[in-house]
Amino acid sequence: ATTFRVDGEYTDHRHPDQVTFVRDVREDLARRDFTVNAMAYHPDTGVVDAFGGQEDLKAGLIRCVGDAETRFGEDALRILRALRFASVYGFAIEEDTARAVHKLKHTLAGVAAERIRVELTKMLCGRGAGGILREYADVLAVVIPQLEPMFGFEQHTKWHRYDVWEHTVQAVENTPAVPALRWASLLHDCGKPACFTMDEAGTGHAWGHQERSGQLALQIMNALRMDNATRDRVALLCANHDIDMSTDTKLLRRRMHQFGEEALRQLLAIQRADERSKGTMADDEVNAFFDRIEQALDALLATKPCVTLKQLAVTGGDLMAAGIPKGKAVGLCLNALLDAVLDERLPNEKSVLLAETAAWQAR
Repeated sequence: ATTFRVDGEYTDHRHPDQVTFVRDVREDLARRDFTVNAMAYHPDTGVVDAFGGQEDLKAGLIRCVGDAETRFGEDALRILRALRFASVYGFAIEEDTARAVHKLKHTLAGVAAERIRVELTKMLCGRGAGGILREYADVLAVVIPQLEPMFGFEQHTKWHRYDVWEHTVQAVENTPAVPALRWASLLHDCGKPACFTMDEAGTGHAWGHQERSGQLALQIMNALRMDNATRDRVALLCANHDIDMSTDTKLLRRRMHQFGEEALRQLLAIQRADERSKGTMADDEVNAFFDRIEQALDALLATKPCVTLKQLAVTGGDLMAAGIPKGKAVGLCLNALLDAVLDERLPNEKSVLLAETAAWQAR
């Protein structure tokens, strides 16, 4: 339930200067943002729909109530709400509303970062995210200016069919609709333009763009006041999205040590989406490659492999009891043993590890 009201002027593009309470529901509905949100129901009178909300729902349209520029002038966040609704429901944005979105995009500069982040995250996870990213890239660049260098940036390489932005949009479309993953796909190549060089043969390179993308992702996440866990995961995925992966057990053991299972599986999802979005290899071929890696990872995990110091069959106490002096030497020895186990040079068995420790001491 809500109290019917009408709002005064919005001089800050966010909050009404004054509020007046009214008895007529139609006056209340007239102040709503979009027609699909400007309907009410009463058991005695049925649906109250004075602005064509039902028709727009059937047509799959996001349309402002009344004059679009007025609605967005009252609350600039409505611009991103329009993009979010269109993405989540797979709707189109009505022509006049779309025109006002582009025209008033600059007013988003005054909206709180937290509110922008919420809308963008929902928009990115929507089924229509790709279409919105293509059509309203200029709007997104107002709130994330680091995206703009990607727009239309040609890659000049046989490994990429599309420019950086179109590749990025397709990567988002090919990524599971999980916030950290969609954000990582959006930002995984944002460092490419700054790292781009062209060799004498006319081939483009972007050496070090992974690290640069990770740094920019961290900046963007901080600016949007993203929670620390998501921020750090997005930056990690961006900075490592091109790291080597294969079905090799030793390599997968190393990757498990490096990232842990959750982040490793997410990294594989990002890499799969990245490869599918280059336009140079068939989807079936890409999927088969990553399916084999995931099957190899599943098989490895079924053996309960030792990939952390905590899982090592010996402890610092065991090593000190075996004669390793307390302090730095214990840590060095534990890490050396873990390294041998990760490389499959030694099995993770206490007696074997202690015997190896004794052999090291004897040298």
